[in-house]
Amino acid sequence: MSDLTLESISLDTIVNLVKERDPDQTEFQQAVQEVMESVVPFVKENEKYHRSGLLERLIEPERMVMFRVPWEDDDGKYQVNRGYRVQFNSALGPYKGGLRFHPSVNLSIIKFLAFEQTFKNSLTGLPLGGGKGGSDFNPWEKSDGEIMRFCQSFMNELFRYVSSDTDVPAGDIGVGEREVGYMFGQYKRLTAEFTGVLTGKGLAYGGSKVRMQATGYGLLYFAEEMLKQKNDSIEGKTVVISGSGNVAQFACKKSIELGAKVITLSDSGGYIVDDEGIDEEKFEYIKKLKNEKRGRIKEYAEKYDCEFREGKPWGVDCDVALPCATQNEIEREDAQSLCKNDVLCVAEGANMPCTDEAVKVFHDAGVLYGPGKASNAGGVAVSGLEMTQNAKRLSWSFEDVDEKLVEIMKTIHEKCVEHGKNGNSINYVDGANIAGFIKVADAMIAQGHV
Repeated sequence: MSDLTLESISLDTIVNLVKERDPDQTEFQQAVQEVMESVVPFVKENEKYHRSGLLERLIEPERMVMFRVPWEDDDGKYQVNRGYRVQFNSALGPYKGGLRFHPSVNLSIIKFLAFEQTFKNSLTGLPLGGGKGGSDFNPWEKSDGEIMRFCQSFMNELFRYVSSDTDVPAGDIGVGEREVGYMFGQYKRLTAEFTGVLTGKGLAYGGSKVRMQATGYGLLYFAEEMLKQKNDSIEGKTVVISGSGNVAQFACKKSIELGAKVITLSDSGGYIVDDEGIDEEKFEYIKKLKNEKRGRIKEYAEKYDCEFREGKPWGVDCDVALPCATQNEIEREDAQSLCKNDVLCVAEGANMPCTDEAVKVFHDAGVLYGPGKASNAGGVAVSGLEMTQNAKRLSWSFEDVDEKLVEIMKTIHEKCVEHGKNGNSINYVDGANIAGFIKVADAMIAQGHV
């Protein structure tokens, strides 16, 4: 890869470098383009970032590990999956980012997530680098024994590359407290160390209060700050949420607590529309349905006699939309439908759930739009707080951690406003990308060409 000069730096040259080197990694290309649309103009206007190789280093991971994961199923047959860990940038601290177990996982997706994580972690203000990992293993309908054997096999290789001071993984899609517990136990067996090498642990052995709720709660704290820019609040608003996993569940719960009416949740089979709104009792049913019974959201519609539809919920009339399922779930037509229904605010609970075309629709319509690297940073923020508690051998109260989470999300919002305000409007994409870039780039320059 040749050095970029000030004259040659452009969005096209950066994106073309990625496409030439990784032509099949479309998700990673999309993530780089989204960030560089904000960063390249900023770099050209600021001489201190005219350093040879800075942007080129920023878009290339420091290390990528790919490995096989053999495991025995309940029938005594050996299965083999592929495992990944991308350690993208350690300028600010140890690599930090989740592990995703899902059939869609490939190197492109893990790289895009690790790249995004670098800027997200920077925004939190905590000393965390960026990384991500996972496997194409599908935990759906697997027994506890099969999941345990897979997690132990996965950690048999991953343990060589992680530690509390090097790389601290956490959960993500398909990886919850159960899976983290199995991996932590195996790490402890292999190393004879009880350290904070993983976050998202159970409360009995070093986990943090609020960690389970953090991404969903943080999403609402950020959305509240966004609405304050319009002298408004979430109270009394109709909210549409996609997904029904951990993030969606606690985004729903906090919305209810703040006085909003949540009318949709979804899974891969479709979505519910509950015009009466999901209340605390219904929320507890959803939590049990999805977390304990591994059920489908359609069962909610049958129990509470509400509508169930196939597809995605973005045609439902709402004030606030919270995509909490997966990447690229809101496309241009979905964004147009939301705008047609006068949506006020869209805040991402998932990673990159809106396509570039959808984001442009929101910006053109003047809709408040919060990108995931800012709006869903609550999860990694509390993971960072868990690391601090582990290092100090402390356990903070729910109220203490929640208070810290509120302050972190407010600070992230302030940074987005500082770098994204343009007249009477705020471009949260530019604000998040530039604020995240500045801290990482300053650390990289200070540390030399590493």
